[in-house]
Amino acid sequence: MQSTDPAATEPLRRLIRYSRPYRGRIWLASACSILNKIFDLGPPALIGIAVDIIVQQENSFLARLGITDVWTQLLVLSGLTFAIWTLESIFQYTYSLLWRNLAQTIEHDLRLDAYEHLQGLELAYFEERSTGRLMAVLNDDINQLERFLDIGANALIQVATTVLVIGGAFLVLAPSVAWMAILPMPLVVWGSIWFQKHLAPYYADVRERVSVLNARLANNFGGIMTIKSFTAETFETAQVRRESEDYRESNRSAIRVSAAFVPLIRMVILVGFTATLLFGGLAAVNGELSVGTYSVLVFLTQRLLWPLTRLGETLDQYQRAMASTGRVMALLDTPFEIHPGQRTLPRESIRGEIEFRNVTFSYSGGLDVLDDVSMTVPAGWTVGIVGSTGSGKSTLVKLLLRLYEVDQGTIALDGLPISDFRLEDLRGAIGLVSQDVFLFHGTVRENITYGSWSASEDEVRRAARLAEAEEFIVKLPRGYETVVGERGQKLSGGQRQRIAIARAILKDPAILVLDEATSAVDNETEAAIQRSLERISRDRTTIAIAHRLSTIRNADSIVVLEDGGVAETGTHDELLARDGVYASLWRVQTGLEVMAD
Repeated sequence: MQSTDPAATEPLRRLIRYSRPYRGRIWLASACSILNKIFDLGPPALIGIAVDIIVQQENSFLARLGITDVWTQLLVLSGLTFAIWTLESIFQYTYSLLWRNLAQTIEHDLRLDAYEHLQGLELAYFEERSTGRLMAVLNDDINQLERFLDIGANALIQVATTVLVIGGAFLVLAPSVAWMAILPMPLVVWGSIWFQKHLAPYYADVRERVSVLNARLANNFGGIMTIKSFTAETFETAQVRRESEDYRESNRSAIRVSAAFVPLIRMVILVGFTATLLFGGLAAVNGELSVGTYSVLVFLTQRLLWPLTRLGETLDQYQRAMASTGRVMALLDTPFEIHPGQRTLPRESIRGEIEFRNVTFSYSGGLDVLDDVSMTVPAGWTVGIVGSTGSGKSTLVKLLLRLYEVDQGTIALDGLPISDFRLEDLRGAIGLVSQDVFLFHGTVRENITYGSWSASEDEVRRAARLAEAEEFIVKLPRGYETVVGERGQKLSGGQRQRIAIARAILKDPAILVLDEATSAVDNETEAAIQRSLERISRDRTTIAIAHRLSTIRNADSIVVLEDGGVAETGTHDELLARDGVYASLWRVQTGLEVMAD
């Protein structure tokens, strides 16, 4: 289904607007394309002059310009030929260099702009779209545009130049015959426009199909372990075959239409060429045209009409590029739902008091995940947050980082709404260790220093020691320079988590958020990490979301969430004495109570 977004329906206009910074280079490249084509059209005229010299000799065209000697005429013609061919070659090299570099520059800038815009979008945008679809826009679609700028733009300019130059030459040399060659051109132009409009929806569907296929492949590669463990290879191959078949059929539909263009245009062109050959020949026999002029007309007719057959291929590239441009521009037009504040937040000025005031939030307009939640985390305190699955624990962290905006209420840092602060400053003040640890494909050192790129060797090792990670790091094949693989797949879950903790320690944030930070480690490692966390959480505000209640029993305060609201608040001992939700969870986890079926 076609998009109704202006970026998708008016891609050429948007592309022209986007290309304004490159106007100087575009004009220069276009000028070289035009000059190359003008000199490329010189040889037919030179052939006509040569025939005129041989037939007319002292009465030739050059003789009328004052060069009467035949030998001198041929020398002048040879010099003109050498100059024209040399200039054609120079301008061909120049336009090729300019268009290709321009295509690469626009492709590079557009990809960076699209990626930068994509990074600024809210988390919900990514959760509602597959990675494969986004990759198709950033890679496939932008590459389609680059291919058109590399080849198609020059082709269109040179076709237009050919029509204007040869059409003008016809009207000057033989106006009585010119109309025969020019007659097919309105039909060619009309047919080109008709095909262009007719092809547009086909190529829009092709781009959609390839994004679906890319999404399937990206999803499968990310879940290859699950596919193998459930012996689902045959099933997934069938799924990929189905998506690939849809893509092939979509291309076939587009090919059926685009392939018909050249044969139909050839038949129209044949009429004009045959008429020029026949009636121009009769005019030359009757003395109404010179033999040299007739030779020029025959060659120019072919140079005028036959290149139009390549218009189909150029339009094919154009439509593919416009379908891709529409998708890229639609991405660039996606509005930011989360707007950065203007207030700076210097690290040294942060006390770290966090307050949730009557916060209500739901995902995509569904049921409220948090309903009128109010809680305070005093500066420098460690506050544990517990609750059953779906109670909204991790959502609190996402709202604090402004990955989502609250529906109602306010979240304040040191008494000021966090929406007032620059996003970069706010997130820079918070160190997050998530239960879903993500490591980049790179070395252990690169993953620890991610976000703290200027850290020294001593600082990196200190962070690793505090995270109880150095002991296993030095045993790796290349120590800190060991490549961890995509998503850290060469490491165990506990090792990945300890590197993530080291990364947060190295950041030295004013606020530390631990979202199930010890969920993937054994009891011995958990105890070691707990010791390190107790050290690094001193003098900084810490929010620890935990499933294992033992990890937060020593917190200054514990908040229990239930059904999207705050059910209980207090210390470990106070909550046990209250014999409420927390006490029940504690008894289950310590084996004092068996959870009912």
